[in-house]
Amino acid sequence: MSWFQENYGAALSNPILQSVLIIWGAVIAAKITDLIFTRIFKRVVDKTQTSLDDQILQLLHRPIFYTILFIGFSVAVKTAGLPEYLDFALVGIFKTITILIWLVIVMKVLVVSMEWASKKTTNPLLQQKTLPLFNNLGKIGIGLFGIYFIFLSWDININGILASAGVLGVVLGLAAKDTVANFFAGIFLMADSPFKEGDYILLDTGERGYVKQMGLRSTRFMTRDDIEITIPNSVIAASKIVNESGGPGETERVRITIHVAYDSDLDQVKNVLVAIALANENVLKTPEPRVRFREFGDHGLKLQLLFWIHKPEIRGRTVDAVNTEIYKQFSENNISIPYPTMKVLLPSKGNNI
Repeated sequence: MSWFQENYGAALSNPILQSVLIIWGAVIAAKITDLIFTRIFKRVVDKTQTSLDDQILQLLHRPIFYTILFIGFSVAVKTAGLPEYLDFALVGIFKTITILIWLVIVMKVLVVSMEWASKKTTNPLLQQKTLPLFNNLGKIGIGLFGIYFIFLSWDININGILASAGVLGVVLGLAAKDTVANFFAGIFLMADSPFKEGDYILLDTGERGYVKQMGLRSTRFMTRDDIEITIPNSVIAASKIVNESGGPGETERVRITIHVAYDSDLDQVKNVLVAIALANENVLKTPEPRVRFREFGDHGLKLQLLFWIHKPEIRGRTVDAVNTEIYKQFSENNISIPYPTMKVLLPSKGNNI
């Protein structure tokens, strides 16, 4: 019995055998943890209504298994008493593989989460066309953290690299300041959402038309002349934006100002103007057109015809048609439109010196 204990103890004190036992223990522990993780958490996520947690659970159980496995491998290498350079290389490889596995999984979780969020939210900042941007930015950030931890696992001092990267970032930022300004302006426009694709807008710079496409660098408009205009987002962000489609609907009220002579019959004038508006096919019958007497002007009475149209892009031709009909009807009904006149008095010959 003592012989068996001595040989058994001697065998267990062998570093190689201890390393083998640690590896087997790590495999068993990883398998048990994987089973517990998948079965217990699977029951929890099955009770939820969303499928996002199921996808994340499916992605996470394998990295946890390999993480426990590689931790066991690293402990086994440390226990085996290998040469220092070989010990350092193997442990560094195990750490690097573990970090890379988690990098891939975290990136996949990011993509799945962003796609799920884009379907659940109405925020214009997070939509199908902007998903690649945020996914790529997220992957870049995750990749940078991964590289940082890989350097740490190999005991590499990255202070000098970080300093160089900071200087390079400043240089690139100054060189591409316009592009960066347009980029952030595009993000703010999507987040603030002063307009959306399909809206009819007017900028204080004079551009007017439908929003055809909103990008992160620029926005495209289609004017009434069927001309596409591309404007940098930084210019739009600094402009006053009038969204003519931004109300409860696309209906829009039009105001036409008219002056009539002081001796005009106001009731007759109002009836004529309302009839002209109602006769136009572009003018909505509800709300009804109306005429307001605004003020006593220098040369006549100032009236204003108010009516609604169903789309902002027909404003120009509707005003043209109504103004033309007003001129014709006023001429037929002998309604005078006053205008300023000038009387020139010439001196008589007797007053000449």
